[in-house]
Amino acid sequence: MTTESPRRDDRSVPSRRKGPLELRRRQALQGTSDQHLLDTHGAGRFVHTDPWRVMRIQSEFVEGFGALAELGPAISIFGSARTLPGSDYYETGVQIGRLLAREGVAVITGGGPGSMEAANRGAVDGSGTSVGLGIELPFETGFNPWVDLGVNFRYFFARKTMFVKYAHGFVVLPGGLGTLDELFEAMVLVQTGKVTSFPIVLVGSKFWGPLVDWLKETLLNEGMISPEDLELIQITDTAEDAVDLALAGLRGETQERRGGMFGSAEEEEEDVWSPEKADGE
Repeated sequence: MTTESPRRDDRSVPSRRKGPLELRRRQALQGTSDQHLLDTHGAGRFVHTDPWRVMRIQSEFVEGFGALAELGPAISIFGSARTLPGSDYYETGVQIGRLLAREGVAVITGGGPGSMEAANRGAVDGSGTSVGLGIELPFETGFNPWVDLGVNFRYFFARKTMFVKYAHGFVVLPGGLGTLDELFEAMVLVQTGKVTSFPIVLVGSKFWGPLVDWLKETLLNEGMISPEDLELIQITDTAEDAVDLALAGLRGETQERRGGMFGSAEEEEEDVWSPEKADGE
């Protein structure tokens, strides 16, 4: 068995290894990793490179997971940052946050003003856990004053993961493009089976009705979605119904969590693990 000899011009091609990478021609003429690390010229440029961004993205997931891992049952609430205090939408958001808190369920929002502020405010009024997941934007206003646990993100996709991972459902108040983005992403996740038992509740039939009609009359009629896809969302006009629908999945679970519908602390006390109990076993 014979092998071809390398062509003469291949022998003169510059090449070198850079960790797991094989670099040739102009790519091989770039500086080494140590040179980029130790060279004092252009200080600070390294923080804008893609490999460094990977580390920052990783850190956002680590911080988010660490902050929310012990949050307990929660519902994510979305809605417009432009909703005015005192408006019907705002007051509905307050009621939803308050009712969830009284059920022992944490409220997660984007941490901004408008409907997000309303839901966080309701959670505080109900003596519950009020969470805000902020995002770096050109018009960033910071967390609303009703956020008790706030986590800031640079990247939308890291933030979106937290909204879904630590929530048992979505309640969607009237909103704009950001609200629609979260709504349709949640629908896709449920449709594709990425998340299960995940209610999506739209509040405001007058606002959401035309969108649902479009889904039926255009997407469904054109064969772009299946009839069962329309069952991914539910619409209501009251805070009470929104909470009932959002918690439908949780209410079907065993009564093992503390507070509200999850049972009382006294009922759970005997089953709580502790080092002392472990030693006695």
